[in-house]
Amino acid sequence: MAKIIHTMLRVLDEGRSVDFYRKAFGLEVANRMDFDSFTLVYLRNDENDVELELTINKDQKEPYTHGNAYGHIAVAVDDVAAEHARFEREGLEPRKLIDMKHDGKPLAKLFFITDPDGYEIEVLQKQGRYQ
Repeated sequence: MAKIIHTMLRVLDEGRSVDFYRKAFGLEVANRMDFDSFTLVYLRNDENDVELELTINKDQKEPYTHGNAYGHIAVAVDDVAAEHARFEREGLEPRKLIDMKHDGKPLAKLFFITDPDGYEIEVLQKQGRYQ
């Protein structure tokens, strides 16, 4: 059986991205590997087995385009309303809180935020299938 171990995002500015993911989600650098033409930075926290891999291509000068295939990464938090308020205080510009229903029943409480490179991240209340 396969195990997902990381998701990779190409980012333009290593420091800006590491700071964002630390401030927003408490992710810290678990490993950093520098190569001639690129750098790999692996982020994680104690909540996760899965890491976020940031790839910084040294010759990339323009922002990356995401095309029409990329959707979002999702993270679950204990208190989505408190996190939303914290993100606002931190100046991270979260979008509005949403109570999502399916067939008239509560499904999820969530909000979206965009990282410095334009990647969408869904922040969900830990409940139901979103654990």
